[in-house]
Amino acid sequence: MGNAWVFLFLAGLFEIGWPIGLKLAQAPWRLGPGVGLAVCCMAASGLFLYLAQRVIPMGTAYAVWTGIGAAGAFAVGVLAYGDAASLSRLAGVGLIVAGVATLKLAS
Repeated sequence: MGNAWVFLFLAGLFEIGWPIGLKLAQAPWRLGPGVGLAVCCMAASGLFLYLAQRVIPMGTAYAVWTGIGAAGAFAVGVLAYGDAASLSRLAGVGLIVAGVATLKLAS
């Protein structure tokens, strides 16, 4: 069971990587590398999600995977790209993290 959660965490981290790749690809001279990063991260994310779902129920795995991806992409956007970090946006991400933690504790 422990390895499945490691796989799911890795899937979530790679889920953060593909929006970063698409963001990088917005500059014309980085189109190829950015799209390449996005595609590699999508593939790795899918593989690790597949491995995690062999043990973790699908609904739980999917919710945790998307939660890690959403909260992580939000954090990268704020820290690296200057996205807005208003109190309401931070509260929303806090709710996502609380939901993910609840799903993990309930397993």
